[in-house]
Amino acid sequence: MKHTARTVVCLLAVLLLVSALPLFAGGEGEEGGQKKYVLRFNHVLTEKDPYHQAYLEWADAVAKRTDGNLTIEVFHSSQLGVEEDIIEQIRQGANVGQNTDSARLGNYVPDIAVMNGPYFADTLEEVQTLNTLATVDGWKKQLEEQYGIKVLSFSWVQGFRNMLTNKPIYSPADMKGLLIRSPNAPIWMESIRSLGATPVALNYGEVYSGVQTKVVDGAGNVYPATYSTRMYEVLDYLSETQHIMLINFAICSADWFNNLPAEYQTILEEECENAGLRVSRRIMGELADDAKVKLQEEGMTIIPHSEIDIAAFKKNSIAAYEALGLLDVRNQIFKEMGK
Repeated sequence: MKHTARTVVCLLAVLLLVSALPLFAGGEGEEGGQKKYVLRFNHVLTEKDPYHQAYLEWADAVAKRTDGNLTIEVFHSSQLGVEEDIIEQIRQGANVGQNTDSARLGNYVPDIAVMNGPYFADTLEEVQTLNTLATVDGWKKQLEEQYGIKVLSFSWVQGFRNMLTNKPIYSPADMKGLLIRSPNAPIWMESIRSLGATPVALNYGEVYSGVQTKVVDGAGNVYPATYSTRMYEVLDYLSETQHIMLINFAICSADWFNNLPAEYQTILEEECENAGLRVSRRIMGELADDAKVKLQEEGMTIIPHSEIDIAAFKKNSIAAYEALGLLDVRNQIFKEMGK
């Protein structure tokens, strides 16, 4: 009798597991005869970051427009795993998404890394224009068709990176001899080198202690993140070099995306673009202005953009594109933009 009961329990467990497989394998299930889809979206930022709230707004808009049949679960602080691992899961068709940048996507389509190059984009409007270019469309198709990566939107812009140091920066000559933190990607490293400093690959979370222990002399970052990470406690100057406009990409699996109903595909992309533009305007506007005031109140000295030899920095920045064989690519994009 006990053996029979144990067998029944085991059979029930197996049946439950099998019935749940579609949901775990592809983010799909059925409820009342209606197919359900789930995207689990991962990002590296904290739950207090403006991006996190914007991703939640994206999720709400998508759920409303699909009557809850397509839902997005947002995970902050890399809760689903590190970015590189998530991208590999995306390539395998998993129902996951990730906030990333063109430097990492450049590991698959090298030319797209140009979008994180120094002095590449000057305004949010230019970023939107990139979406209309034939060359950029070709990169997106290559990512999708050859590598299984679907770009939902790259209108998630965190603003301009400025130079954070313990000395004022007015020209490339002031960068000589400085060890400046950089993400460990060729376009980022060469960008710092072209501006006159020596790049040091380091996680941003280690910059604070890295400055204290002289591992680095500074870093680049946007206004809101500079304040939220308390960089004013270890670095005295923010020089408005505006050397990189930080363009982010929201990506997911091309296989998973292409299995969605066509209407849901449109909704997912449209609402991702809308949420990205809203938060980008806010970060580059009121949040940047607010952070700038707070940094000055904390004693950080701001070297204004108008006092910096931007022409010299832009001239030097060409070396980054040359070092990576991306100068022709940059020039082609500028030509298509009429820049």
